[in-house]
Amino acid sequence: QVQLVESGGGLVQAGGSLRLSCAASGRTLDTNFMAWFRQAPGKERDFVAGISRFGRSTYYADSVKGRFTISRDSPKNTAYLQMNSLKPEDTAVYYCAAHRRMSTDRKDYDYWGQGTQVTVSS
Repeated sequence: QVQLVESGGGLVQAGGSLRLSCAASGRTLDTNFMAWFRQAPGKERDFVAGISRFGRSTYYADSVKGRFTISRDSPKNTAYLQMNSLKPEDTAVYYCAAHRRMSTDRKDYDYWGQGTQVTVSS
């Protein structure tokens, strides 16, 4: 079993920054790949960014490329999402997720965090 605990959401003005953290515990194999998804009201949960176990491979949605950076502290099994130049359209609940291999499809993920709200005011 895997547990994911997120932190770091909040309210920020447009152009500001936030850093999300996701601490994973449990079976290591199931957290080979960690990712962030987000879900705005009335919309589907979409892939934002993902990272392999030792950080050698990273993936981003086009909408966040150049603004968001995903990183990982492997010994702590913690993933981070640094979000810069935030826009009102980035407002959503952000979820951490874990999977054995790389995927941008939310249906592949069995393990999810509780979610953390990010609100960007204009």
